[in-house]
Amino acid sequence: MVEPHVVTLRETRAGDLDELFRIRQDEEAVTMAAFTPEDIADRAAFDARWERLHANPGARLATIRADGVVVGDAGSWSDPDDGRMITYWVDRAHWRRGIATRAMRLFLDTEPRPVRAHAAADNAASIAVLGKLGFVEVGRDRGYANARGAEIDEVVLELR
Repeated sequence: MVEPHVVTLRETRAGDLDELFRIRQDEEAVTMAAFTPEDIADRAAFDARWERLHANPGARLATIRADGVVVGDAGSWSDPDDGRMITYWVDRAHWRRGIATRAMRLFLDTEPRPVRAHAAADNAASIAVLGKLGFVEVGRDRGYANARGAEIDEVVLELR
C-alpha cells in the first residue's frame, strides 16, 4: 500500500464537480456502493443534487484531495429518521491507501455527534473504514439499491 503524503479536505467548489462526477462513473465502485442515484450517468441530475445539497444550510460538502489531487468527497446532512448522516466516496484508483480513513477522520473532527452512516452489508471495505473511525453497528435494514437493481441488506452504523 502506497499512502499519499498529505490528505486534505476543502469545501466543495463548482470546479470540483467535473472530477467528482467522473469518479462516480466507475461501474465497480458504483456496484459496491449500491445505494446510488437511479441514473449515475445523468450529469444534470448530479448537478441538481449538488445544488440542492449546497443550498441546504445543514449540509456540509467537502472535497477530498490526496497530495493535491481531487480523489473524492465527503458530506453530511440531517435526516428526519436517522439524525445526522455522513457519506463519502473515493476514486477506486485510490482505494486501499488509507485515504478514506484519513479524510473521514478530518471530516468527523468538526461533525456533531451522534452521527450515522449506512453501508451495503457486503461492502466490507466501507464498513471497515467506519469501524476504524469508531462507528459501531446499531442496526440492519433492507433497501432498494439502484446500482444493483434489487433490494439488499444494509448496515446502520453510529459514532457517538
